[in-house]
Amino acid sequence: MRSGATAQSTAESLARLHEVAARARPVALAREQILPVLEPLQPLFPDGLRRGSTVGVRRSTSLALALVAGPSSEGSWLAAVGMSSLGLAAASELGVDLEHLVVVADPPSASWGTVVATLVDAFDVVLVRPRYRVKVADARRLTARARERGSVLVVLGDGSTWPDAPDVELSVVSGKWHGIGDGHGHLSVRQVVVEADGRRAAARTRRVSLWLPAASGGVAAVDELAEVRPLRSSRSPNSGEKQTL
Repeated sequence: MRSGATAQSTAESLARLHEVAARARPVALAREQILPVLEPLQPLFPDGLRRGSTVGVRRSTSLALALVAGPSSEGSWLAAVGMSSLGLAAASELGVDLEHLVVVADPPSASWGTVVATLVDAFDVVLVRPRYRVKVADARRLTARARERGSVLVVLGDGSTWPDAPDVELSVVSGKWHGIGDGHGHLSVRQVVVEADGRRAAARTRRVSLWLPAASGGVAAVDELAEVRPLRSSRSPNSGEKQTL
């Protein structure tokens, strides 16, 4: 009886998801072949985000949000899957248009691929954070679907959950927090070096130094804020990238 109720609930959730996708589809996936990125990230994507591409982002939720904020701020529809704890205020500060954002809580593993495929069919950008290792066949099927539909698929993780090589992969290769003085103050801005590499046109490695977050809470190129000179810099208590903002 319980399994029957669960199956019914899943079917109802998928039906509602199809309704949302149907409303978004007429205004999405029908524009130019290149989606914009925020100006500080342009050195990593000199030609913008190409529709149909897959982008991997290692470990950094803030970097993933900064990436999708470019097309979102210009009116593209964005879906986020597996990010039920997403901080909407922080996403908005990075430039994500919340009015064009649909957040889908963690789908059951049995329907995860179906949910993502439905969103890829209808949204300009789909940001996913798999909670378990995706099957190779499922990853390749979704990559091919994004290429066919003209959606940009952004996969957030540590590389262990998504077995298919993305077209472009972004990584934070170093990071340093600023703001703590002599025993006082608080961490306010973080200077990071982001590296992009990939295959085909993205085979040449690119690097850019960013404030993420910047003093404004968004993202900025380091050279644009060269005048910001905190008393002392300090590494974050956890030097590695976190999955949360």
